[in-house]
Amino acid sequence: MAKYDPLNAYLKRISPSSNDITLSFDQINDILQSDLPYSAFNYPAWWANEVNGPHVQAYAWQDAGWKVESVDFTKRRVRFIRP
Repeated sequence: MAKYDPLNAYLKRISPSSNDITLSFDQINDILQSDLPYSAFNYPAWWANEVNGPHVQAYAWQDAGWKVESVDFTKRRVRFIRP
């Protein structure tokens, strides 16, 4: 299992009637049963919705049908939306 598979599975289980969800970084850590890397707490690029590239975490949420809409580094949370 890849590190971000639990996040993918979690997002896939969200009701199709929900078009957005906000998760704290701590909630994501709980979902992953692992800590997010330093980059996730400090660099917007880590949360980019890239299609091609080295960021495997982006594939986790995009494969589940979501994209990152915004990241709040002060409140340590991320908002996902269904495009």
